[in-house]
Amino acid sequence: MSSFDSTAPAVVWFRDDLRVSDHPALARAAESGRPVIGVYVFDERAGGRALGGAARWWLHGSLRALDAALAGLGGRLVLLRGDEADTFVSFVAALGAGAVYWNRRYAFAQRALDNAVQTALDARRVAVETFNASLLFEPDDIVNGDGRPYQVFGAYWRAALRRGAPPPPLAAPRRLNGGALPEALARRRVELDALGLEPTRPDWAGGLRDAWRFGEDAAHSLLRAFVDSRLGGYATERDRPGIASTSRLSPYVRFGNLSVRQIWHAAVDAHAHRAATQADLDKFLSELGWREFCWAQLYRFPDLPRRNLRHTLDGMPWRDDPAGLAAWRRGATGYPFVDAGMRELWATGWMHNRARMVCASFLVKHLLIDWREGEAWFWDTLVDADAASNAANWQWVAGCGADAAPYFRIFNPVAQGKKFDPDGAYVRRWVPELAGLPPAAIHEPWAAPPAQLAAAGVRLGDTYPVPVVAHDAARRRALDAFATAG
Repeated sequence: MSSFDSTAPAVVWFRDDLRVSDHPALARAAESGRPVIGVYVFDERAGGRALGGAARWWLHGSLRALDAALAGLGGRLVLLRGDEADTFVSFVAALGAGAVYWNRRYAFAQRALDNAVQTALDARRVAVETFNASLLFEPDDIVNGDGRPYQVFGAYWRAALRRGAPPPPLAAPRRLNGGALPEALARRRVELDALGLEPTRPDWAGGLRDAWRFGEDAAHSLLRAFVDSRLGGYATERDRPGIASTSRLSPYVRFGNLSVRQIWHAAVDAHAHRAATQADLDKFLSELGWREFCWAQLYRFPDLPRRNLRHTLDGMPWRDDPAGLAAWRRGATGYPFVDAGMRELWATGWMHNRARMVCASFLVKHLLIDWREGEAWFWDTLVDADAASNAANWQWVAGCGADAAPYFRIFNPVAQGKKFDPDGAYVRRWVPELAGLPPAAIHEPWAAPPAQLAAAGVRLGDTYPVPVVAHDAARRRALDAFATAG
């Protein structure tokens, strides 16, 4: 059946855009007047890399929420499993679809897959339209005078802002014509639970369930709360992990439960004319800009998760230290601020950005462990594990990425804790065995008087580990190693 048959169904191919509002592909399908079928194909290694465990858990909840949202509009979501391209093209052909709509993806392997699908559908005379729904700007639109990607964020963001505000977000369709699914195709459907996205034995997701609610409604509720109550003060408070200072919207953006355009316009609409919060608004929008900057890097450099963007660290003498890596993963390094971050990550699938930087720096510079080990752990444990941001930020910390931190910037985990968690609230929450220590001692318990440790029930090396490495010695070792590599 060709695209010229106006009664042929329209298929919306859902991927990392699991929502119904500000969804250009769904809006276009609804406008077409055709029956609309939503399709999601689960492919274990779509895009060349399997999802981590925490991301799989989030995907499960997001698909369930999307199915309910589409049903509420009169539509349907068809879940399929298999090779993404072959399974999708086969379904579209068997359905006799007249048009297919999807929102674009930007990683290299995903672009190649989407191009192959479009070629196959073109050959079947099925109309295809694609849209940008995940970024503020197309990755190749913001380039320098030589047509090359910016390597410094400040210059990139100034160029991006000169393009003006992104388009306003689209409303959800009022109603969808769900259409009928032929029995033969209905048998291809897979039940969500059959995808095996949730952990079973052991079920490690209890803390994640306590920390998050799924879906578009939850995302918008969180966005409203942030814009109304926490965006004011963001510029000065965002680095404080012990207080509710950030939006925590990253996993919703990662899976497209919320669009970055919706975030942009919600923040601007509420604060653009408030002089008192202008600095807060500018800083928050620049954090959205960092996400764009990371995707611009991955778009041009598809090996970003695997290879140094800058080759200065290609000869780095990384240490093989299984015990150190294990201690870092468990939050048992003996540095309370680092341990708090790593335990928050394991318990909730998320970590405050300041803690991410300090924990990453500790692995790479205090332990001299390859940044790719950390990138892989974050990929597996973060609910917001994003191919571009995860890789780009690990390279930034290591000193081999775009606009990277210099190799001699080595975060002192004690100083960072005292500065950004001055009352110890963050450490007390995630490292409860130290909760009885006063703020002056909680970030360096080994320096506390024995009587103070005893009163708090802290026995170093027993109830809480001694540091796996001394800061000053680790710093000297890292400076020598990085200087040699560079």
